[in-house]
Amino acid sequence: MTNQNIKKLVTAALLAAMTCVATMILKIPTPTFGYIHPGDGFVLLCGVVLGPLPGALAAGIGSMFSDIFSGYVTWAPATFIIKALTGGIAGLLFHRFKNTLHSKKGRYAALAIGGIVGEAIMVIGYFLYETGLAALGSGALNQASIAAGIASSATGIPFNIVQGVVGIILSLILLPVLSKIPDVRDWIER
Repeated sequence: MTNQNIKKLVTAALLAAMTCVATMILKIPTPTFGYIHPGDGFVLLCGVVLGPLPGALAAGIGSMFSDIFSGYVTWAPATFIIKALTGGIAGLLFHRFKNTLHSKKGRYAALAIGGIVGEAIMVIGYFLYETGLAALGSGALNQASIAAGIASSATGIPFNIVQGVVGIILSLILLPVLSKIPDVRDWIER
């Protein structure tokens, strides 16, 4: 393994840990028994800094561990998939558009575009998972239980949107800070 690969692996582990801690440390409870947290900012940065696939893994792993450590074990598998998709898609779109938009401001626009799409995936993913949980929790998987699951799950959408917006803003604030690290700047600019 080369030094560059080791640096990227260590950075992935650090970003996963930062995602986990940022998700756990500051929780604003919602009436839907969830919480709003700044972890999504790091989920997006995982994809931007590491690239789509390694970023997806770091985002998913860090977010999944925050659920496990916080007592939301039922949500951990879904969180892994949803946050991996969020970070991976955000990273993919960022790297696709950052050079198309030509300029330093283009990076921010690319991050905003990737963040919006990635966070939309997060909102839809949790809505679908919660709908399924609610329908299965009723004891019968039928049209009425699915309708009830949709109705109860829809109440979480605005809070997940707020969480996504907070994540996008945080990632836009932290991008220039992380860009000062030479290796990270190289990975972002490639």
